[in-house]
Amino acid sequence: MSHEATIGLIGGSGLYAMQELEEVEEVALETPYGTPSDTYVLGTLAGQRVAFLPRHGRGHRLMPSELPVRANIYGFKQLGVKYLVAISAVGSLREDYAPGHVVVPDQIFDRTKGIRPATFYGDGIVAHIVFDHPFCSVLSEKIYQAAQKAGATVHRGGTYVCMEGPQFSTLAESEENRRRGHDLIGMTALPEAKLAREAEMAYGMMAMVTDYDCWHPHHDSVTIETVIAVLQANVALSQRIVREIIPLIGEGFESAAHTAMAQAIITDRQRIPPATRERVNLLVGKYL
Repeated sequence: MSHEATIGLIGGSGLYAMQELEEVEEVALETPYGTPSDTYVLGTLAGQRVAFLPRHGRGHRLMPSELPVRANIYGFKQLGVKYLVAISAVGSLREDYAPGHVVVPDQIFDRTKGIRPATFYGDGIVAHIVFDHPFCSVLSEKIYQAAQKAGATVHRGGTYVCMEGPQFSTLAESEENRRRGHDLIGMTALPEAKLAREAEMAYGMMAMVTDYDCWHPHHDSVTIETVIAVLQANVALSQRIVREIIPLIGEGFESAAHTAMAQAIITDRQRIPPATRERVNLLVGKYL
């Protein structure tokens, strides 16, 4: 079996427990950015090699702010992943995006606190990626189609506001996010989406709505009990969507994300320190 995959999925730890997954193996990786959240589970599904990673580690051991996101994304790059599907639990900031629904967002608003390492670069190399559209539109459309095929109630589009956590929102924060026109709230889309773009991966999200945050006057405030109950129901739905998304991605497609770094590096190549050049070689060696 090959320790390679072109399609990656990052989400809950039960996602890869699928009967159809064949030639399963676990791969432990080390990266220049540390150790990923857990071992990667590789398997064959619909004729494609797929790599799964539990974002918070098995047993949900890591807080959103503690996630080794650079290591997670770099590990997917080591495996050869070009298409990364994020499965994420979110709160809804609008009535029609109800618990149990799936949303394929198209924008992100950053309300993290600047404590999460958000780039592979620095230490002698400066890169500025284009990030106006943080999700690959082609991959997002395939996720939307897969959710429809799986029988989900699915919505296309919306802004995901990424908060620091780990606490849930205050009522004032939830109401302000609604006033700003945001649609979903979560804690993990950043810097994951930024780093996927820096690693030239097409990135799309399957956002699984678990609650109404705390703004809704006719629903109780979000609690761990309600989130876990919906999450358990969402695992089976996520697996059904994954079964549909893999053949839709198939042998792959061209994404603007695959050349995102072509014009991003502005540093004089002769001035990049050797250690830094070695660290980023897997990511941008072809441009250096």
